[in-house]
Amino acid sequence: MPERPLLLFPTPQVADRTKLPPPRGRIHKPNVFRQGQRLLPMFNQLQAAFETRRVELQQNTAGIDPEQVLVIKTIGSVEHFANAVKRIEGLEWMGELESDEIAPDQDFFDVNNPEKELNGRLYLVMTNQRALDEMLSLWRRYQTDPNMQFERGLTKFRDVFLHLKSIRRWDVQDRLFETGVIDIWQEDLEYDGDRVIPFEAELWFRGSNELRAVSASQITNLVQQAGGRILNQSVIEGIAYHGLLAELPAHAIRDIVENPTTELVKCENVMFFRPVGQMVVGDKSPESDQEISQIEEIPMPTGDPVIALLDGVPLANHSLLAGRLIIDDPDNWENDYTASERVHGSSMASLIVHGDLNRSQPPLSRLVYVRPIMKPWPHSRTLQEAIPENCLAVDLIHRAVKRIFEGDQGEGPVAPRIKIINLSIGDRARQFTQSMSPIARLLDWLSVKYGVLFVVSAGNHPTTISLGVSREEFDSFQTDEFEAATIKALYRDARNRKLLSPAETINGISVGAVHLDEAQVAYQGNRIDPFGRPLPSPVSAFGSGYRRAIKPDVIFYGGRQLYRLPLQPTDPVTIEPAIFRTTPGNKVASPGSLAGEQNATSYSCGTSNATALISRAAGICYDSLQQIFNEHAAEVDPSNYEVPLLKAMLVHGCSWGDVGSRISEVLRTPENGRQLSGLISRWIGYGIPVVDRVLDCTEQRATVLGFGQLSDGEAHVFSLPLPPSLGSRPEWRRLTVTLAWLSPISASTQKYRTASLWFEMNNNGLAPTRSDADWRAVRRGTVQHEVFEGQRAEPFIDGEVIEIKVNCREDAGKIQNPVAYGLAVSLEVAEGLDIAVYNEIRTRIAPAIQIQQATDQGRR
Repeated sequence: MPERPLLLFPTPQVADRTKLPPPRGRIHKPNVFRQGQRLLPMFNQLQAAFETRRVELQQNTAGIDPEQVLVIKTIGSVEHFANAVKRIEGLEWMGELESDEIAPDQDFFDVNNPEKELNGRLYLVMTNQRALDEMLSLWRRYQTDPNMQFERGLTKFRDVFLHLKSIRRWDVQDRLFETGVIDIWQEDLEYDGDRVIPFEAELWFRGSNELRAVSASQITNLVQQAGGRILNQSVIEGIAYHGLLAELPAHAIRDIVENPTTELVKCENVMFFRPVGQMVVGDKSPESDQEISQIEEIPMPTGDPVIALLDGVPLANHSLLAGRLIIDDPDNWENDYTASERVHGSSMASLIVHGDLNRSQPPLSRLVYVRPIMKPWPHSRTLQEAIPENCLAVDLIHRAVKRIFEGDQGEGPVAPRIKIINLSIGDRARQFTQSMSPIARLLDWLSVKYGVLFVVSAGNHPTTISLGVSREEFDSFQTDEFEAATIKALYRDARNRKLLSPAETINGISVGAVHLDEAQVAYQGNRIDPFGRPLPSPVSAFGSGYRRAIKPDVIFYGGRQLYRLPLQPTDPVTIEPAIFRTTPGNKVASPGSLAGEQNATSYSCGTSNATALISRAAGICYDSLQQIFNEHAAEVDPSNYEVPLLKAMLVHGCSWGDVGSRISEVLRTPENGRQLSGLISRWIGYGIPVVDRVLDCTEQRATVLGFGQLSDGEAHVFSLPLPPSLGSRPEWRRLTVTLAWLSPISASTQKYRTASLWFEMNNNGLAPTRSDADWRAVRRGTVQHEVFEGQRAEPFIDGEVIEIKVNCREDAGKIQNPVAYGLAVSLEVAEGLDIAVYNEIRTRIAPAIQIQQATDQGRR
């Protein structure tokens, strides 16, 4: 136990949640007459398209009643529109998406700021001809008489008509070109023009088994007519997902690439066509470093696993990994690997168990559970591993996690004590834009269902960087100038370097990489280091997350990525990643260059590494948390609160520090001051967590943990005693507060997050200055982390407290069960001051806990 362990808050006071102020801003909207002028051509086009499609289907497929999905785009939102849609027979709610960065025009604009971009919604509705006619009849009657009385339940259509920006069909462009599948198919055809090509058809999630069966049957028929077949089907109601894994011969794929308007692509039951097998890791065989010695002196693990690794097959007999892993391989994927191909799983397992081998750290005291979900990638000239093409990634991950907690094939759960699941892979074909990917929805749903924290890599973009300068200017750069040019270039290209699915998960911790390691670089050759100080890795993906939430959540030490100038000089200058597996980088266990070698190491870098190190930190935090509860709150069952507390602990040690200051210095202009914090958080999230600060306290720093569960409209108030010796002292102090929870999801709504929690407080002028991330952005996800600082002398007397109020309200739907949360609060002053922050807070919290315990016992 540390000398100064973390403290626990007494049971909080119950209160009503704080009412939020109404949103600001007023949008100008066109009147009914103007709306008629704007919308009539769109409605006419819809009816014409419906008639054309009806004729096509009569000629090709008898007995099918044509349907189409409408994309109804509004400025602003219309709450509960889904309920009105269900009132018209033949209309079926498919979902909604947020739409931002809408340019203002003469009809729609912000009255107070006419140049401001607008936000809106995309409502997705399946309709047949009869339902479309009824909706259009409703519109015409409203246009004729704007004061008409709508039938019960249909009033929301009036609001939609007032806010309606456009209405159109979901078409080939949406299904095919928005996913990048055409580009991937073209690459596949160039690589091997004769092979059968698999793909995923993500269908609209229909409201009944019967409708889903009809959709699947129609797609199956069309695939078979094109010479292909269906390999697999997955339906997961909890995330509104219906997917088919199909394959087509190369000539059929070529026909689609050359002319996308085939019957298969025009099928209204398909939401997206997606490539499969895009979750790929690795790029070349590792180059062996020195061997590891004295393995026998490292203690072996004894505890049950709390960390699960879903990855490639590791080299289980490696001297650093032997006896430390439980490999659960129910599908015998190990048979598809040679020893030399077991790279990524070995690297991730090594980082979780031992950390970066450049440092000397004790291994985890618990075993690590490993479930293989990748195989060697057959369509690459270099050594890569990937989720196989004959699997739906959503289905595979679902089955793997379900097996952990529930079991399968007649067996019980294989590792039910798992609290952290490491997922160091991302879909290179799916950068996050505005809609949640099926895998991200799956992780969010599973996290609540099983009470588990997913730790997910933000994604790597190891691509060239165009610096936008001439060769002459580049050659004259000093270190700081090269660094600044690289930062600016990365931000210019940020739209092509977004999070990779499933890093947008709202309940998981998404991890970017820091360009830093402790390796000694013996030979750099023609490689160049773009950064002269710790900064986010140039390959690390940019956020934000869903509804502009903070993503990635954190960045962590992912190793240095060096670059080089291309062999053919370019103007403007570009630099490209130098792919080596020698120093620098994180040092990891790896297959050796010699057959049977069991103690080789190599170097790697990227967000996968950073993610594995954060999972390791989560395992250490879990053991610390268990010790705290066992010794100081033995009567409390912490099982409901462990994961929210772990999540809060992982983020709590974050700050932007020098990293944020340097990015701010490079990016700041006279025009972007208000947007600067958003720009910084897109790359570094809440910053670099200093995990050691969250595992114990110092004489000048106290960290207190709180927990509870809330339903809609409820709140809890925690009281942090103020240390009397700080009163009236003009000393620097910092107050850090972190709130974390796992929210149920409403998969078919734009708000998506069912439970919104947030904290608020009045710290009485003790730390009035808010640092780092914007206060609005930190409330959009499921972690709210804020840092406050101050130095002004504030008088207060013994017994005064800072009250932290945790609120809960419904966001996207009804909260069915109370939502558990974890809270971490730290108060600190500069080390070495004669202000005993820890002891003074501890002595004032302990009596309150004892009184609470006595009260609880009296109630029993």
